[in-house]
Amino acid sequence: MKSIPYLYRTLYALSLFLLVTACWEKVPDPDPVTGRSDEFETVPQRFPLEAQVVDEASGLVDSRTLDGYLWTHEDAGNWTALYLISKDGKQIRQYLPEGIVNRDWEDIAVGTGPREGVSYLYVGDIGNNDANPATDINFIYRMPELTSLDGTFRRGDIEQLIYRYPDSPRDAETLLFDPISKDLFIISKEFDRANIYRLPYPLSPGGVVTAELVGNIPSVYFATGGDISPDGTEILIRTYTNIYYWKRKPNESVGQTLTRPSVKSLPYELEPQGEAVCFDKEANGYYTLSERRAAPSVTLNYFKRK
Repeated sequence: MKSIPYLYRTLYALSLFLLVTACWEKVPDPDPVTGRSDEFETVPQRFPLEAQVVDEASGLVDSRTLDGYLWTHEDAGNWTALYLISKDGKQIRQYLPEGIVNRDWEDIAVGTGPREGVSYLYVGDIGNNDANPATDINFIYRMPELTSLDGTFRRGDIEQLIYRYPDSPRDAETLLFDPISKDLFIISKEFDRANIYRLPYPLSPGGVVTAELVGNIPSVYFATGGDISPDGTEILIRTYTNIYYWKRKPNESVGQTLTRPSVKSLPYELEPQGEAVCFDKEANGYYTLSERRAAPSVTLNYFKRK
């Protein structure tokens, strides 16, 4: 029979082992190409936003020229305005681009454009509730990002890119800019599919471009937003209830990536009507933002990469 002290020592050692095992978390393996893991914190950092300022946020992107700020906008029936939100949620600045209207702005992207070394915003006037057949053309507004908080969007700097679908009018809430090919992609919002449409680079104002139907995203329905990482290697597509994640293979197009099933669903906390998502510009995590609907207020949510 073992002595009492021996049993105490054994039980203590076992308890310590179990405690360490329970607290230990495996460090995620980095991707061999990017050096980043595909694991993100399950509980986001939350930054409250003042109510009744941006109550119907529909798109979101991290500014490349103004550190510490994100661009967002509201959808149809609201101000033809772009908003800068500080990443701590404490500041919201409004800007009114000259000479354009908000028919149904649904998403925003950032990327390169006609002038070398200039960062551009792409504002997608791509919504079309019920896929109204009378709405057979859609607009994307391209404008240089502001480089100062005191700047303005002047009409002479804003270009209107016009496109139509090759099949029939669609409702869409997702606009993607591919930093590798410089193509734009629109993802349709439908109950039974998420079609992928491509607008090839370069795009010029004047005339109507017919988008190319690339395919559809397996098992994704009712897409409300998305983003491509700054280096083009990761893609997010969100719905009201999920965020889907893809890793892009070397020499693979966005269309080829998205027509494969997603790698996984990422952490997400349900929002009143979540439509917006974006990577931060360092690809250290991703943000989500929601329409307020009947909630007292909403938060800007940040899921940090592990």
